[in-house]
Amino acid sequence: MSLQTVKDLTAGTAGGIAQVLVGQPFDIVKVRMQTAPRGTYTGMLHCAGGILRNEGPLAFYKGTLTPLLGIGVCVSIQFGALEYSKRAFAQRNRARGLGGPDGMALTNGQVFTAGVIAGVANGVVSGPVEHIRIRLQTQSATTPVYAGPFDAIRKIYAAHGVAGIFKGQAVTFLREAAGYGIYFLAYEKLMQREMARRGIRRDQVSPVNAVLFGAAAGYALWAIIYPIDMIKSRMQTDGFSPASGQKYRSTLDCVRTVWRTEGAGAFMRGLTPTLIRSPFANGATFLGFEMASRLLNSNS
Repeated sequence: MSLQTVKDLTAGTAGGIAQVLVGQPFDIVKVRMQTAPRGTYTGMLHCAGGILRNEGPLAFYKGTLTPLLGIGVCVSIQFGALEYSKRAFAQRNRARGLGGPDGMALTNGQVFTAGVIAGVANGVVSGPVEHIRIRLQTQSATTPVYAGPFDAIRKIYAAHGVAGIFKGQAVTFLREAAGYGIYFLAYEKLMQREMARRGIRRDQVSPVNAVLFGAAAGYALWAIIYPIDMIKSRMQTDGFSPASGQKYRSTLDCVRTVWRTEGAGAFMRGLTPTLIRSPFANGATFLGFEMASRLLNSNS
């Protein structure tokens, strides 16, 4: 592994930690709204108010240890895979006399493909991490099944094996591949436009713009993946077998069942807290990555 890859992974970890700390309270509201029976909540404020009233303020950070460790790793993998793929494309561009002197003026297709690679690499970790987090976020506050993330992993693995830990993995890969292709394409195009417009290097782009571009990329991401994310949440809160309350035989069965019984609106349930969370969480992610990258590469 090259030194530059280590730096990319480290900077990605900084971005992931920033994302979790900023976005976790919004995320638990989103998951509760996505997975609750229709009519449980009248809206985001009703859901958030119920959590605060019944479980206390710390409930908004329920299950945070898992994403703090796991999402830090996930975002590290995302950016590590993204930057590695971009360098590979740049090397190929240079060999063909394309992409400018350093080959880094990538085509839209190259950036999108790099994002897809980053998403799939990330999905290997994000699937089980988010599964455990969602189990903790949606369990009863008065009679919890799991004492914490490690207890959840132990119990699920003991009862259902590796397949239980990776429940909902197929739809996770679909979400990550489609979403992160668009996500990183949007961010890179905005960043490249700013650099070209002002005639500056990437490390000279204002941190404020990194936040704004990250926020815009986040909206592009959710515009593509929200219905897929809702299905993922349903699959990852479903029972493991008919005996334990399993509702869906497969991802496709989940889509059909939700459409038939709850209508199209169910695929967008919980969108409001997601749209409120997105600019803060994604802005923080890219700010954390860009600032850590600049620090790590300042002496290069």
